[in-house]
Formats: sequence, C-alpha cells, structure tokens
Amino acid sequence: MPLLLLIRHGENEYVKTSKLAGRLPNVHLNERGRQQATDLAEALKHAPLKAIYSSPLERAVETAEPIAQAHKLEIQLRPALMDTDVGKWQGRSWKVLSRTKKWKIVQQAPSRFTFPDGESFLQTQTRIASCLDEIAASHKQRDIVAVVFHADPIRLAVAHFLGMPLDHFQRLACDTGSVTVFYISETGAHIMKLNQRPPFDLFPKAKPKK
Repeated sequence: MPLLLLIRHGENEYVKTSKLAGRLPNVHLNERGRQQATDLAEALKHAPLKAIYSSPLERAVETAEPIAQAHKLEIQLRPALMDTDVGKWQGRSWKVLSRTKKWKIVQQAPSRFTFPDGESFLQTQTRIASCLDEIAASHKQRDIVAVVFHADPIRLAVAHFLGMPLDHFQRLACDTGSVTVFYISETGAHIMKLNQRPPFDLFPKAKPKK
C-alpha cells in the first residue's frame, strides 16, 4: 500500500472568522491560505508524488493546484472527500453554536451526533475511510500519494485507521496547510507524521555523489 499525505486545505475567511463553511460553494483561500498552499508545494517539491487527489470544494482544489503544478500531475477530484454535510449549521458561527444544547453532544459524544438535515460524524468517517481505502488500493506499495481535503474528515480518518474511539477524534490536531503522513497496509496503519506545517523536510533532496 502507498504512503498517503493527508493535507488540510489552507486558510479561508470562514476558518479565520470561526464560521462553519461545510459544503458552501465559493469558499476560496484567503491571502494566508494561498501562501500556505505555495509553502506546501515548496516543501513537497522533492517528494516523488505519483498522484494527487482532492475534495472538489474550492478551498481544497486551490490548495492542491500548486502541488500538482510542481509535479506536473492532474488533480483527481473525489466527491467522497468533501467536508462533512453540516446541514442547517452551514455558514453559522461556532461562537453562536456553542451556546446551543446540542453543542455539548458535539464536544462530549460526537459519535451520537447528527447535524440537523446533514450527516453524522460516523457517516463522514465511513465515507472518508472507504475513499482512502480505494485510493490506497489503486497504487503500488512504494507510491507516495497526496490527498487534499478537510480537518474533521482527516481527523476522523486517522481515528478510524488507528482504531481510536470516534469520540476521541477531536483530540487530534489538524491545522490549515498541514500534512499528516499516513501508511496503510493490509495488516494495519501507522502515522509517520501528524499535523506537520512547512517548513519541513519530509523528503529531502538527495545529496549529489562525490
């Protein structure tokens, strides 16, 4: 199975202002987010990427573009990598939502929560894990593959493959413009790096022979 680079998209105004973007269209990277995408492309320029996959939401695609261009790869869109369907909570402020009775469930027992007119965290986890399994199965053992998508789906995927209780997934960090390096095999999964932000040296350039 390949090495998966799980990449969270760069910052946008919804992240900056603590609003829940969900699947809203036209949520683009802001200036800092565009710089994060550029920094990721620079940090990964020596990684021998075989493919790059992305959520179709704009903020993910715009993060994937500089990486894809640097490696002359076509971005392969996967609808199954989309962010959680948060239903009626889409576009709302986390500060306002934190005052609701349902907020306690989100924080203390997310496995029991379903967004109003949207998905449950379990449904998101199942969808994402299945998609990553399909991506992994389509590549060779030593391939390195980039997958650009969203914070909660990344954390839910890590929790799933490591056998963590879903209720603990929010303990995992996943900043904008970060990379989590993940190896999935038929016998288990291993995290090589978690929530790494550029500059980093995951794939250093080979030194010239003397």
